[in-house]
Amino acid sequence: MLNKLQTMDRRLLTVLLIVFVQMLGAAMIMPILPLYAQREFGMSPQTITLLGTSFFAAQFVAGPYLGRLSDKYGRLPILIISQVGTAVSFLMLALAPSVSILFLARILDGITGGNIIVAQAYITDITPRKKRTESLGYIFAAFGLGFIFGPALGGLLSAALGPRVPYIIAAVAATLVVLMTWFTLDETVTPEQREVNRKFNKQSIGLAAIMKNSSLLLVLFIAFVGQFGLGLLQATFALFGEAVLFAGYSENMISLGIGIMLTLVGVGQFVTQAVLLPKALKRYDDALLVVFGLVLRTVGLFVFAALATPLLGGVASVMFAAGIGFMMPPLQSLTTTTVADELRGGVLGVYQSTISLSTIFSSAIAGTIFALNPTSPYWLGAGLSLVVMAPALVLVRRTGAGRRKPASLTISAD
Repeated sequence: MLNKLQTMDRRLLTVLLIVFVQMLGAAMIMPILPLYAQREFGMSPQTITLLGTSFFAAQFVAGPYLGRLSDKYGRLPILIISQVGTAVSFLMLALAPSVSILFLARILDGITGGNIIVAQAYITDITPRKKRTESLGYIFAAFGLGFIFGPALGGLLSAALGPRVPYIIAAVAATLVVLMTWFTLDETVTPEQREVNRKFNKQSIGLAAIMKNSSLLLVLFIAFVGQFGLGLLQATFALFGEAVLFAGYSENMISLGIGIMLTLVGVGQFVTQAVLLPKALKRYDDALLVVFGLVLRTVGLFVFAALATPLLGGVASVMFAAGIGFMMPPLQSLTTTTVADELRGGVLGVYQSTISLSTIFSSAIAGTIFALNPTSPYWLGAGLSLVVMAPALVLVRRTGAGRRKPASLTISAD
């Protein structure tokens, strides 16, 4: 791993550091936001899950536009604008006097939430296609590293200094990201390339073109259904921890326990994508890794649903994270091979909007399903992972995975 870091492109290392700091701040607030909303503002589980839905709804609308804007005007301006929006949204959460401000903060963060999309587009700009999955995997590894430290740090800060302090720290972290981007990164889209991108057929990434591109549709369907189960977990995990995993514990111990569980998710994600995924890519194609990731996350969800104890919950957290680690970077990489290179930022925005749309629906119903039975979201998520296994196997066949040729779905329109 050390040798890889020494030989890695300086720009890639810089982007990974930026993503890590960004995710550290975001991960700090994840385990405490639902409990913050419940305890400080008296919000019900149904309303709390809608708070998450508001973020993803805004991201769904804005994602493709931010991606295409980065194609047309360059990565850095869009990256910096979106990072500023995140910093402001965290500060609004810290100072929120009412529920409406909480929702406004999450919507602002969603609208300007293209920082990760643009960071991924930046990576694809500087990485050869054959190395794209591995490089996108490092982005997810940086996510995981942020989750190793962020949730536990958020839980500790909330327990020791009060529920609003973590949001202030997260805003400071996001501001540092803006400064790092401004002073350390160079633009990857040249003026000439931006002009070409502006003149490229505007409708090439529109709904009609997407519906004609069967390869892209297949990848997006797998991402949508796979994300649905993740959305159910994200929306209810803190409440699930309080009601099931750590039932009977004190409030501070519940916050700390949930933070530790999410830290285990970060550990699993980091190890998978920084160590295991690069090795797996030497032997297996992207589509096969998608199937393997689905199997791991399905087992993890079943353990959460049927064997909910703190110890087994930790095992399930690692398995679920490993499944996501093997599944998501290959899916994103396959997405970028379904369109022309001039549309990389745009198609990554479409992919992210698909993820957001899935999360909108799943988080919108998660509170109601949770209210019926705290384990129901996890049973449903496991079942959906099994359902999406069939189209994933179709993806294996279509890419010729296992035949020792590069997985590619490059088709501008079928």
